Amino acid sequence: MGNYGECIKINKEVSSGPSIKGKYCFAEIPILKMLGIPVNRNLKIGICFPSSCSAAQMGVFLGKVIQQVIGLTSPISLVNEKSCRTNEREPLDGIAILTIVLLSIFAALALLATLYDYFLVSDQAKFPALIKIFSIRATSRSLFRIIPPKSNPNVIECLHGMRCLSLIWVVFGHEYMFGLANPNINRISFLHWSESPFAQTIIHAVFSVDTFFFLSGMLVVMVALRAMERSKGKLNVPLMYLHRYLRLTPVLAIAILAYMKLIPLLVDGPVANAGFDDYKRCERTWFWTLLYVQNYATDEICLPHSWYLSVDMQMYILSPLLLFALYKWGKKAAIGTVAVIVLLTVYLFTTMMVNKHSVFIKNNDGSQRLLYFYTHTHATPWLVGAVFGYFLHANRGKCFKLNRLAVWSGWLIALAIICTCEFSLLPYIKWTGRDLSTLSDSLYYSLTRVGWPIALCWVTFACVQGYGGMANSFLSSPLWQPLSRLSYSAYVWHIFIQEINSRRYQTNTFFSNYEMMLKFWADFGFTLLTAYLMYIIIEAPLGGLEGLLLPNRRPSPKPANETQSQLKKDPELVRNNQFSDKANLPQLANDVEAAQDVPSSAPAVNT
Repeated sequence: MGNYGECIKINKEVSSGPSIKGKYCFAEIPILKMLGIPVNRNLKIGICFPSSCSAAQMGVFLGKVIQQVIGLTSPISLVNEKSCRTNEREPLDGIAILTIVLLSIFAALALLATLYDYFLVSDQAKFPALIKIFSIRATSRSLFRIIPPKSNPNVIECLHGMRCLSLIWVVFGHEYMFGLANPNINRISFLHWSESPFAQTIIHAVFSVDTFFFLSGMLVVMVALRAMERSKGKLNVPLMYLHRYLRLTPVLAIAILAYMKLIPLLVDGPVANAGFDDYKRCERTWFWTLLYVQNYATDEICLPHSWYLSVDMQMYILSPLLLFALYKWGKKAAIGTVAVIVLLTVYLFTTMMVNKHSVFIKNNDGSQRLLYFYTHTHATPWLVGAVFGYFLHANRGKCFKLNRLAVWSGWLIALAIICTCEFSLLPYIKWTGRDLSTLSDSLYYSLTRVGWPIALCWVTFACVQGYGGMANSFLSSPLWQPLSRLSYSAYVWHIFIQEINSRRYQTNTFFSNYEMMLKFWADFGFTLLTAYLMYIIIEAPLGGLEGLLLPNRRPSPKPANETQSQLKKDPELVRNNQFSDKANLPQLANDVEAAQDVPSSAPAVNT
């Protein structure tokens, strides 16, 4: 890679002409093809020429040098102008200025509101709501507030831990995605790394996506059915859609601008233009992302990890059909949903068998978009979560008495399913070993889409019913709550940080598990910092504005006298927790919305 900084800083004035400035480019030499070996791998070498020379001129010069030295001629152009960089930078365009101005306005509003809060507000109860939603002080109090476990029977505490661990798994998996794309001096070691058992936890980090789909489907059904019971089956569908769209879209829109215009301003180096993804495609396809149809509408997805949002939003749009059916027909609708799950699984299996598709690392045929991005091929975890959510709703307050054998059997089966999903392909992972048949590949891929969320059903059920043990203690720790609230922002912005840190290298890197762990903690730390900043200046204030401007889509709680009368008539309701603390319902709903909106993106891990 040479010395990038030394090259572009060259600026020597010549008395008889213009000054000479340095220009850094990559020369790609197809040395294997030149030797007659049909392998499409080129040797990249950093070169430094005067900036007045074009890439074509440099390529001709290098071609003649190579021909004189080794007597071989290159069949392709050796230097691409897109790889060249000088010390000069293009001026900011209108969209870049708009992005900076928007972020500055939000930051200024947050700062002014915080100063007002700190110096002029002595009684928080009299704090004007419109100013309070912009106050960093007030937002931070809410963000870092720790709610004691079991303070609200409607909240499933272990979901915080499941959500946060899945987010960490996503970021860690993407760290390897970027690490393998870095200019590693030991790139060939990837072949040996991919054959290790540990590598399977990275290659199959795609199951973290299924965890989020499971959580989303479960919580949508639980919360909506509870609300429909209070409103006697009514559901304000348009308002529900509007709340959801306004919950997700502002942060996503700001992220599109930032990815597209701020990344080039924040990085400088030989690979500054060679990140994992080209965000210039956002100029052509940004509107598909904001409409949440990018997984079907275009091959050039702006912010590739946003594909999850499109699938989840489309399932959310279809959810009223399921909700009305579950409310009206109950178990019959749940059985019908199970039948849909079976049909979708059979469809996925048949598609892979007929077309011989595969996303297995050795046999990947580029069919990931068809098998992974589309809603109809990735809806099963969401539907499994929805059916389980109905089960929890129908049996809320009920205590299931299980003996020790049943509890141990449940945990062993769940762990067996999880280990099968992660490690069952180990016998086929050797590059020189036996191949995975199309039948085995299709069975594995289609069944794991259902098996993984089924295992999570037991984990959640065991934690709710008191059979979680140490797992429940860990997953339900209050320490997960702040990260759980930040998880949507962290999801949106984590690749922003990883792109910046991967494009700034000026020397070769070394790939190893330890190096990836070091890089992960650095990137994850900056991700949390960025997520916190974006949460306090954009996500929380806009969410607060939405709450002020739009009516609450959740029905009002029953009057106290009506509740008391029902309690007197049926004391059993008290023992079954049918009447919980309604004052905590808005916070529960906010937590539920956060749970539904915490996506994970792992398509690129599989790539």
